[in-house]
Amino acid sequence: MPDDAASAGRVPAHVRILGVVSFAVAVVALPREATWPYAALLAVVLLRLAHAGVTARWVAPRLAVEIPFVVFALAMPLVAAGPRVTVGPLALSVEGLWAGWSLLAKGTICVLAALTLAATTRPEQLLAGLHRLRVPDPLVQIGTFFLRYLGVTTERWTALTRAQAARGLVTRTPAAWPALTRGLGVLFVRSYEQGERVHRAMLARGYTGTLPAAAATPASAAAWVAGLWPTAVALTVLGAWWLA
Repeated sequence: MPDDAASAGRVPAHVRILGVVSFAVAVVALPREATWPYAALLAVVLLRLAHAGVTARWVAPRLAVEIPFVVFALAMPLVAAGPRVTVGPLALSVEGLWAGWSLLAKGTICVLAALTLAATTRPEQLLAGLHRLRVPDPLVQIGTFFLRYLGVTTERWTALTRAQAARGLVTRTPAAWPALTRGLGVLFVRSYEQGERVHRAMLARGYTGTLPAAAATPASAAAWVAGLWPTAVALTVLGAWWLA
């Protein structure tokens, strides 16, 4: 995973989380008719990615999460109502064009901002930051246990599929789907039983519903500036657009 060691050491996780969320809110607040503000905020995100040492090769495959939104944005000019404009053989809705453009621009910028956070924040740091931001403790605990036992569950699934392959199961054919479904059921039952055992063991060791919190990392003024300057730029751009 790419990592900006200097930034990671200077900016606590909760500041980075707050910076990304507030930046995304500012992006979503942009009117759909804006053009240069979107370009300016895209430049800010790309600058953050470059500063963090994140390469296009790392970002490109992770942008696949945006594909459903891209398809929806491209379909909106075809299905939306209202006045239409002819582009070649297609009659496209003007409202649909604006809505699709807005969805595509905002989605891309926000996804890139989230990838910046993912590239510079380890999962355990992210959970500690959420705890620092007073996210409900049950949600933080769910994330903690998911992170801790994800590797165990993955190893069990790998061993299960390897055993199935050793018995001649070809997983790439539809005929294998019933066997794979049964395997997922077995994995679910085993994971549930392990969760029950872990919970009983925690209760035996004095668990009362809360986990020990990691030591909070104080945020200096420089850390707040480093974490929130993209939001400040976004708010400045938003204000300039409204005042223009």
